[in-house]
Amino acid sequence: MTGPSVQACYALNGQVIGISAERPDLWLDFDRMLGSLRMAACAEPGFHVRIVETALLQETPGGSFVFDGEVPEDGPCRMFQDGEIIHLVFPSQTLSIHGSEGWAEIRVRPDTRITWTAWMLLLDAALDAGGQHMLHTAGLTMPDRDAIVLIHAPSGTGKTTTSLALASQGFGICSDDAMIVTGASAKAGAWGLPRHVKIHQKTAEMLPFVSPCLGTLWDSNGEQAVSLEHLREIVRVEDSSIRPVIAVLHLARSPDSQSRLVAMARTDAMVALAADNVRTGMTGLLPLQKRRLSTIAKLVTAVPTYTLEVGASPADAAALISAALAGQG
Repeated sequence: MTGPSVQACYALNGQVIGISAERPDLWLDFDRMLGSLRMAACAEPGFHVRIVETALLQETPGGSFVFDGEVPEDGPCRMFQDGEIIHLVFPSQTLSIHGSEGWAEIRVRPDTRITWTAWMLLLDAALDAGGQHMLHTAGLTMPDRDAIVLIHAPSGTGKTTTSLALASQGFGICSDDAMIVTGASAKAGAWGLPRHVKIHQKTAEMLPFVSPCLGTLWDSNGEQAVSLEHLREIVRVEDSSIRPVIAVLHLARSPDSQSRLVAMARTDAMVALAADNVRTGMTGLLPLQKRRLSTIAKLVTAVPTYTLEVGASPADAAALISAALAGQG
């Protein structure tokens, strides 16, 4: 891969991603997400991203057609698979990922913002190249030890509310929404993506202790993005170090307002995690998705799995989790 020398590097716990472009503002959104992981001096990247501003886009790359549709907030998108190479095509930009070779290229029209979808797919590819996979789960450290419980559920089920409630009882927040799980060995480890926490108005009403972190303006979804720095003023927020995972909890609403923690079959836990984290295309599972599914299988095999039914008082779940996991980790 040729082009400008690497201008920024980010350390992803064993994987270094480097970005090169003519102007640093081209990757500003990526830096906002991972700025705390930016390296003062660039090491040799394990995964390179080159950004090229150009009016010429290859809108029909080779390979099989695997997706064609609208992406929320990013507009019409098409995806092609050519062996291990993935091409993403938007009207204003294209992304080509050469995962097995450890590099990718974004070609973007002048004065155009790179889509969030492109950045997240790039992050997925860079992590995958380093034997890690991002899962849509919350992650919290136990009150008495440096070990993590993962909490998964579809968006809107209450991961953030539950995470903050547990943090009020001594748990430490790694992430309320995105955890990176290592898939290189049978021993499960994870770390949290260091991005803002989105707090909903309903969460603020249920958990008044979060009010010092909030302003007066809410977005169209009734949420506020709170930085980890502000969140540290009221709860423990962990750094991005890899920590051992000691349990996976599937979040569900209690049918009678009482909180419960009950054993969950590993097969059911795997199905629930896969349904929310593994995507299929017109040609089936892409190679990266197959490897993510393998990581999920290793995870639920390595640690106990539970269903966490959260009732009217989410903080009640803290004692249940601590009791069930006493002596583990």
